[in-house]
Amino acid sequence: MSKKEIPTSLPEPRLRRAYREEVSARVLKEFGMKNIHQLPRIDKVVINVGVGRHLENQKLKPEYRDAVIGTLSTISGQKPIMILAKKAVSNFKVREGAPSAFMVTLRRERMWNFLDRLINLAMPRIKDFRGVSDKTFDRQGNFAMGLSEQAVWPEINMANINHSHGMNINIVFTHSDPKKSRLVLAELGMPFVKPEETSSKPVAAAAAQ
Repeated sequence: MSKKEIPTSLPEPRLRRAYREEVSARVLKEFGMKNIHQLPRIDKVVINVGVGRHLENQKLKPEYRDAVIGTLSTISGQKPIMILAKKAVSNFKVREGAPSAFMVTLRRERMWNFLDRLINLAMPRIKDFRGVSDKTFDRQGNFAMGLSEQAVWPEINMANINHSHGMNINIVFTHSDPKKSRLVLAELGMPFVKPEETSSKPVAAAAAQ
């Protein structure tokens, strides 16, 4: 292959193209914005898995650690970092400085590709799924949700995993508020629970079990 035939860039993520070509225009019209710089934007996605309950003598069990690292690395394409407890939690017998969670922060192409797989591959695999709650936006428009186990990701082979775990997913916005963020996510395909089903508890809740 000659140098001229080598691609200079990867294809634009599908959801980012949808946001740029379709969703942004809808948001501008819906909220009467005159300037594209006023648009709410997804800045990053943070995935974390709490491990404080699985400590043994203030050390994380190797098999559980490997399961969490393997899951986060596979679904995100990045190696997670370990977060240490900033203060002691007596209920979980966690001391200050002990492992408390593993975290991955996604931006740009990896962020968009992760959201696409979350919405279109992982969520449809949740049993008896009725949608995610739209009550977990904060005042800045950031959205938090959780998955109760990693089995919903098609790239995870549970036959090779001995420890099931959930995860928290936080979608962080800039220049936004709850209404704007909800519209953006809904237009991108986020399956929010329907109004007539709000009395039923969604499978994907605000925090992983």
